[in-house]
Amino acid sequence: MKFTRLSVGVIGALALLGAACGSDSNSSASTGDTAAPTTEATATSAGTATSGGGGGGAFSSIFLPKCTGNAVFDQANDGAKEAATELSVTNADFVGPASCADSTGQLEFVTNAVTQGVNAIMISNNAGDQIDPAIKAAKDAGITVVAWDSPIPSGEGEDLFVAQVDFDETGTVMADMALEILGDAGGELAILSATPDAANQNAWIKSFNEVLKDPKYANLKVVDTVYGNDDADESYNQALSLIDKHPNLKLIMAPTTVGIAAASKAMQDEGLCEKVKVSGLGLPAEMQAYTESGCAPQFALWSFKDLGYLAFYAAHAISTGALKAEEGAKFTAGRMGDYTIEKDPTRSKGLRIVMGPFTKYDKTNVAG
Repeated sequence: MKFTRLSVGVIGALALLGAACGSDSNSSASTGDTAAPTTEATATSAGTATSGGGGGGAFSSIFLPKCTGNAVFDQANDGAKEAATELSVTNADFVGPASCADSTGQLEFVTNAVTQGVNAIMISNNAGDQIDPAIKAAKDAGITVVAWDSPIPSGEGEDLFVAQVDFDETGTVMADMALEILGDAGGELAILSATPDAANQNAWIKSFNEVLKDPKYANLKVVDTVYGNDDADESYNQALSLIDKHPNLKLIMAPTTVGIAAASKAMQDEGLCEKVKVSGLGLPAEMQAYTESGCAPQFALWSFKDLGYLAFYAAHAISTGALKAEEGAKFTAGRMGDYTIEKDPTRSKGLRIVMGPFTKYDKTNVAG
């Protein structure tokens, strides 16, 4: 059968707002709302920075997601605002391209930030290496650059990457979910990603394909990778096109919250949930009905609010001199606890901290 039509009103029917998508840290109360006691941001002789509220002082920053209007990025910004309140500084300006399909839209915002003389830029990179010149110009201007969610692939100009989870672990989590859903018999599966230039998506997919080389996953066969550009309609139709192109397809793996919800709706609308399952990274509020119906038996995610909170704490600490962006440096990020900066093993250059943890969702816990 052919699925070529555009779903009518898919955006209105979905509330699809999102993009998705092991640690040396001891993160605590990752989903709690109670802030830790606050103190002035200081750097100790032992090299541990303690960053807390009450410091005040001038601090201007921008919080730059892949695009605006997406639920997970709104949640991350809520976390950044919580951190700003604790630190007694002004909220970051929440700016970004209107569409995640605009792979160069972030360049203008970074360039404008340089001319405005902000103290810090917090960016979820959606431009791949195209962002390098703008980020290096920001760094040369003395601006702290902290990537979150999606790093600068080259690491050039980036002080620190706040990783939501270990990227190699992401591949393992996706492979294990695929195996649990399809069983030992396995079968054909396809990947529905966000944008081709999203560094985090590309790293997760690379890790996923590497993990699948293990004999344990020998019967799982990736037959295609497509991109929905984190747009609900486009992702919906990409999912239908996969069914048309691969009649033996058994699973769509979507490491993006827009993609997983859109693919789930496409399978549900066409009555294909018994034939083709969906998995990946999704928001529980958007995925509950699909999980309970069996369309998407399992998926995973982390707290984007915590991610934004941690990114703001790290950017503030580095910008104010409370934390030096170097391997082995330690700092305390409010209610999130203690973190140690390490080399990023997924890039030839770059430093990171890893937030974690993953939460896997199924019928037993998707309702909260």
